[in-house]
Formats: sequence, structure tokens, C-alpha cells
Amino acid sequence: MRDLKIPEQRHPEKAHKPDNPQPRKPNWIRVKAPTGKGYTDTRNIMREHKLVTVCEEAGCPNVGECWSQGHATMMIMGEVCTRACTFCNIATGKPPEDLDVFEPGRVADAVAKLGLNHVVVTSVDRDDVEDGGAEHFAMTIRAIRKRSPKTTIEILTPDFIRCAPEALEVVVAAKPDVFNHNLETVPGLYPEVRPGARYFHSLRLLQRVKEIDPSIFTKSGIMVGLGEDKQAVVQVMEDMRAADIDFLTIGQYLQPTPKHHAVDRFVTPEEFAGYEKAAYNKGFLMVSATPLTRSSYHAGDDFARLRDARARKLAGK
Repeated sequence: MRDLKIPEQRHPEKAHKPDNPQPRKPNWIRVKAPTGKGYTDTRNIMREHKLVTVCEEAGCPNVGECWSQGHATMMIMGEVCTRACTFCNIATGKPPEDLDVFEPGRVADAVAKLGLNHVVVTSVDRDDVEDGGAEHFAMTIRAIRKRSPKTTIEILTPDFIRCAPEALEVVVAAKPDVFNHNLETVPGLYPEVRPGARYFHSLRLLQRVKEIDPSIFTKSGIMVGLGEDKQAVVQVMEDMRAADIDFLTIGQYLQPTPKHHAVDRFVTPEEFAGYEKAAYNKGFLMVSATPLTRSSYHAGDDFARLRDARARKLAGK
């Protein structure tokens, strides 16, 4: 049996790679260790329902703040990913189990217990499943809708690159409020950062969501500090707007272990502010660009602002 707490077993494909130095984080990156009753209560609900969260699996720096407020990002379809992106701390390999048909119900129960107004559901990549987990996503959305009809639902999906086009249609038909799929980085870094994916496929995936159902908000994000330059980041913004993406997130890449992709540099808060201004000028309805920005960080508040921004745009204000 693999022990996913051991780095060599968690990331077997990285075990023999040379170590990359982990630079000291600047003071604008540091966060407090998670504590408090809210954090403990959220953790207990996750354990009680045997649910996995990307907050823990990916080592998110915001877990203390989010969990203390009862906000957790559910990660469905297991805890082992069939991809091996060099930036990601989620365990990799061949998933040991089939999809759990009872998981959507457990997610819905947890959402109800936490009393969430807005929930984010993500997943590992499951290239071993014919539809990439599309129907499982749809089942989870429907289960949450039935149990908590007032809760808005944001999904962060895989790219479904090895699936028939109908897989995406199944997910969109379940009508999530926000469809997020992260581009993660600039296209020139894909071979070393995201080798199992294709930049223009991911971009087209998001464009197709809007073509199938224009009412669904689309969202995508990238990390900076991986070795990209500003011109490449601005080009990604242009590409996203051409695909009619509504919401852009940009955050600092943080290296999970010495075996992961090296941090090229820490981008300053002032540079993030410049990216935010540039993105709004290109027509995004919503932008979050800070060192600690992550896909689901403050997602509920951001969704309310996103909805208001669309209403203002439609009203011509």
C-alpha cells in the first residue's frame, strides 16, 4: 500500500529528480498557521463525510483563513491524479479505486452542514475514466442543488482532453453557476510545467462552455513566478478575452517540495496590481491578482461581485 504522506510515494515520478532550492518567502507571502474553532469544525465535517479537499492536498496557504469561515473546496474523484504537473502537490499515479457513486451525496450533505452560500468543487484528473469524470461532476452538482437549492455552485474541472466532446456537454447541462478551468501558466512553459495538457485545448474548452450556455460564468487562472515574462502574461489575458472568459485569477507560484518546479522569483504586490489593472482594461468582469490569490480564495464574495458586474454591463453602466 502506498503511503501518500511520504513524498517519494506521493510523487514517484519526481523521486529521482535533483532538488530545486526553495527560496525564503518574502514577508508579503507569509501566513499564520491554521487554528481556531471554525477551522476545527470544518475539518471535522470533512472527516465525518470522508471527503478530500484541495485545500489540504495542494497545501494551500489560505487554508486557515478559509476553513475558519467554514469554506472548503471539495475535491472529488479520489486523491490520486493521473497527471504529473511539476507545480502540483496532489498525489500522482494510477488511482487505486473506481469513482465512488455515493460521493456526490456526501458532498451535498457537507455543503448543507457547513451552510455554504457558495461552494467550489474541483477534482483530480481521471484519465482512466472514459468520460474523465464528467457525469460524476454533473451528479455532484445535481446533488448539491437538491440538498441546498440556494447555494451557488462553482466547479474547477479537468481539461477532458482524452474524452469525446459530449463529456463537456454533460457537465454544462448540469448548470453550474461558474465553470472554472485553469490555464495555470503561459503556453511556452507548458512542456515543463503542465506536460499532460495543451494550452489551446484548455482555452477552447472554456470557449465552448460559453457557446453551449452563455449564462454560465467562465473563469480561469494562472500562476506567476514560474519563469514567464510580463509580455507572455498579457498575451494570456488577450487569449482569455478572445475566448470570452469572465473572471481571471493570478497568484504567486509556491514550490511544494524541493522536487517540484523551482520558483523563478517572487512577484511583488505592485506587479500584481499592474496585472489587475491591465486585465480590467481588457474587459474582464472580475479580476483577482495578488500573491496569495488562488482559484477558490474568497470565491463566494467574488461571485457576488461577478454577478453585479455582469448586471451593470447589461444595463450599460
